[in-house]
Amino acid sequence: MPAHPKLKLGFLASHGGSSMRAILAAIRAGELDAEARLMVTNNPDSPAMAAAKAAGAPARCINAASEGGAEAADRAIAEAMAQAGVELIVLSGYLRPVGPVTLARYAGRILNVHPALLPQYGGRGLYGRRVHEAVHAAGDAVSGATIHLVDADYDTGPILAQQEIPIDPADSPQDIEQKVMALEPGLFVRTLQRIAAGDLVLPDRHL
Repeated sequence: MPAHPKLKLGFLASHGGSSMRAILAAIRAGELDAEARLMVTNNPDSPAMAAAKAAGAPARCINAASEGGAEAADRAIAEAMAQAGVELIVLSGYLRPVGPVTLARYAGRILNVHPALLPQYGGRGLYGRRVHEAVHAAGDAVSGATIHLVDADYDTGPILAQQEIPIDPADSPQDIEQKVMALEPGLFVRTLQRIAAGDLVLPDRHL
């Protein structure tokens, strides 16, 4: 009998869900003691939907259009996750703000990966290619990825893990982006492995 219960994971993804795919692969390989309880996407055509179903994980599309508004979609996501028994939510390229109902129900239990070393290069408007353009413009010698808990503000939740990569002076923002993207799935898996093993203890649910 394991010393710690399996992680009961939910996912929010908008497009490819690369971190979700790596996590599902780790579960299948027996490298992560977890269960994929539900994947929710706001995009009915997202490859993440097909990837989740192929891995045997329940998948649903919930968005403002399907539910009659953003507030209703937020409530539907929170309820769907709860009904599926989800205890920890992973954001894998989810391009919508997490609503207040979901944030409240899963306070301190929503994980995101940010494509830079927080607390620098975080905040409103710093996402995707914009982050790497900012790092490039600053002439930094390193960048990296950060796993953090999600709260009501942008990129301000507690940091759980980080990994650095060196930046070559000749690297373009696109080069930096590719380097960081290659880091993110593995860092997410390792962070969840530490949580599952009890080596990384999440803070109190009230952030």
